[in-house]
Amino acid sequence: MKKTNLIYWIFTALFAALMGLPAIADIMKVPDAVTIMNHLGYPNYFIPFIGVAKVLGSIAILIPGFPRIKEWAYAGLFFDLIGATYSELATDGLQAGQAFMILPIALGIVSYVFYHKKLKTA
Repeated sequence: MKKTNLIYWIFTALFAALMGLPAIADIMKVPDAVTIMNHLGYPNYFIPFIGVAKVLGSIAILIPGFPRIKEWAYAGLFFDLIGATYSELATDGLQAGQAFMILPIALGIVSYVFYHKKLKTA
């Protein structure tokens, strides 16, 4: 139980930080974030929306309880990651820098798997 709980919290905190902290740049419409999103073809009004959604999703997976909200948050964060990966591939083709997307996806998968293991042991 302790090991499962520890692994869950480590990977969940890392996943939430990796998703939530960069989203602040989207909310604030930092010029670099706007440039990236415009390059991918997204309109400017979408940038703060997706930033707020990622911050709320990151908070939701960190707050204990609320299992249904947590499931929706995980789904939303994964949709964001898959959409970002697809957008990059569709815009620029396969690039070496896109391998970075493996990190947040892997962190999210481990967090989600251990979330369910934690639920089963509770």
